[in-house]
Amino acid sequence: MTEKDLSLKKVSGSEFVSLQNSEGQEWEKAFGPSLNVFQDSWRKLRKNKGAVISSFVLFVFILISILSIWWTPANPIKQNADYSYLPPKIYGSTLNGLNGTALVAGKRVDVYKKAGVPSDINYVFGTDKFGRDVLSRLMVGIRNSLTIAFVYVLLVLAIGVTFGLMSGLYGGRIDLVMQRIIEIISGIPNLVVMVLLLLVLQPGIFSIICSMAITGWTSMARVVRAQTLKLRSEEFVLAARTLGENNLIIAVKHILPNILGLIIIQIMFSVPSAIFFEAFLSFIGLGLPAPIPSLGTMLNDGYQTFLYMPYLMWIPAVALSILMICFNLLADGLRDAFDPKMEN
Repeated sequence: MTEKDLSLKKVSGSEFVSLQNSEGQEWEKAFGPSLNVFQDSWRKLRKNKGAVISSFVLFVFILISILSIWWTPANPIKQNADYSYLPPKIYGSTLNGLNGTALVAGKRVDVYKKAGVPSDINYVFGTDKFGRDVLSRLMVGIRNSLTIAFVYVLLVLAIGVTFGLMSGLYGGRIDLVMQRIIEIISGIPNLVVMVLLLLVLQPGIFSIICSMAITGWTSMARVVRAQTLKLRSEEFVLAARTLGENNLIIAVKHILPNILGLIIIQIMFSVPSAIFFEAFLSFIGLGLPAPIPSLGTMLNDGYQTFLYMPYLMWIPAVALSILMICFNLLADGLRDAFDPKMEN
């Protein structure tokens, strides 16, 4: 049979194979579910063991802070001079340093028995110079520090994102004037602002938050402005302008969702900075007034007796270090998770 005859040969219907029944179509199917940006970022974040462990530790700290609103082992501000400088004691422990004993003139003495403390009272982290329970003060101190940090972040988020979006969208002279404002505010040290606010406001949580927020929002505004300038020339933004949408709709509906990942990362790096700044202010005496506890005030109290009662400084120092490390590890994990260039 010639090649011409083959080309003219009729093909019956039984020789056709339906694509639905074809085994070769299996390789064309997608092998995974369709994920959006946040689902894909969460999948990447779960693979980062450091970020997962840090998030769990931070969750425990937040639970302790919430619990301290209603319950603490003792009154964190109640003084009892008879129970001052009691070492840590855990019920049933025989380990030196956790059994309520201390070295006095080269001999180990049961400090609780000497002070006449009832046998059913144990201070897990000991007491300070005024006889206040260190564990109770630590719980409330973590709550105060986290409250200051979270409220500060909310203010930075509201002011910085709004300012950055407006500056990036409008551009021109408006952007020029707004950037000069940021440069002026950035040149004012936070410590100077804090000292000036103390002349007007009473020392406390409100004055600390205001002093940090006055200058702290500028870094957020710069990040948002840079991303807005990058996105406002994209096709989807130009299409929205062509359809007649105003700048507010473009900012909220089109630009903000595309930079939300960077905003979350910036927030996570701002929280440990706020916690450290509050601790620094309280340590030098410009933070929360006595007897309100915070990590900074506890560090200041422990610093004065570090050679004799080192646990009074080590306990808040370790808590502050854990908070700082966990927030930074979680922020690093989020930065890698939201980066599309990172490998799966």
